[in-house]
Amino acid sequence: MKIKSNMTTMLYFLLLSGIGILGCQAWDYDAYLEGPCTYDANYCTWTDFVTASSAADNQWVGVTYGNGLFVAVAQSSTVANERVMTSPDAITWTIRSNPVDNTWLDVAYGNGLFVAVANGGTTGTYIMTSPDGITWTIRSNPVDNQWGSVTYGNGLFVAVAYAGTAGTYIMTSPDGFTWTTRSYPVDNAWRSVTYGNGLFVAVASTGTTDRVMTSSDGLTWTSRTSAADISWWGVTYGNGLFVAVAIDGIGNGVMTSPDGITWTTRTSAVDNQWNGVAYGNGLFVAVAGSGTGDRAMSSRDGITWRIRPSATDNQWIGVTYGNGLFVAVAGTGTGDGVMYAKWQ
Repeated sequence: MKIKSNMTTMLYFLLLSGIGILGCQAWDYDAYLEGPCTYDANYCTWTDFVTASSAADNQWVGVTYGNGLFVAVAQSSTVANERVMTSPDAITWTIRSNPVDNTWLDVAYGNGLFVAVANGGTTGTYIMTSPDGITWTIRSNPVDNQWGSVTYGNGLFVAVAYAGTAGTYIMTSPDGFTWTTRSYPVDNAWRSVTYGNGLFVAVASTGTTDRVMTSSDGLTWTSRTSAADISWWGVTYGNGLFVAVAIDGIGNGVMTSPDGITWTTRTSAVDNQWNGVAYGNGLFVAVAGSGTGDRAMSSRDGITWRIRPSATDNQWIGVTYGNGLFVAVAGTGTGDGVMYAKWQ
């Protein structure tokens, strides 16, 4: 028994130290953490991104998952009133009619409702809602700002804008129907907002050391010091950590925070234009609009990132997680405006 135990210990040590056994390659511990299927098919959890045909070759920019359905919105379309598409599995997508052809930039799900926001279009119609992702209704917005992101948390929808009427770059709604603008510290170009651990966090692409703001209730906001003054484009929360990504920056295109207050820059896997980031099942995944075959990256801890091959070199903008899949949508592409990767 002791001999067997000693042999097991030795083998375990050799594996951890990365020493090859009987000619086998050294063990990549970081790769094992993100997907042990590299070493044993019985533990496969990651499958690289593959393309799926979007319902139309629109400029798809926002995507979310809720109630068993993926929903994507577009800022432009080749056919009128076809700027929404849905899918139960990320493979087969169906066009859904939208009431107004606004430039829809983002969509979120919460409390049984999908909510989409736009950055332009017909006056007073920059919000639309749907209980099922299929039938959509326009809701009146308090001001025609360039609304770029929306999220849901703690019983509240929160949307942020990156341009518009000064002092009105945040609006909130308890039900998705009635919206109210809220005060905030500074008129930066707020690009993305998320919710996690009792806190709303928004990030901006402009400002001087103040490209983050937080709120515990969505109503009162506080400016926070950003880790770098670069163009922060996406933010998410998972596993006790806020993670933001940027479309520029050299060696500092990611920043993380355990509390939304103190932020630290992290090195992205490559200096691409990282547009969006999502979290699911213990993994952060970001997608980019630039790069060659490397427009996706992942991280278990938000700190150390590795490239995940992108299915095509489209301009990947939005990404979400649902039902064991990371799903990204693109603003470019012909017949391949969606890609998905299994992580389950």
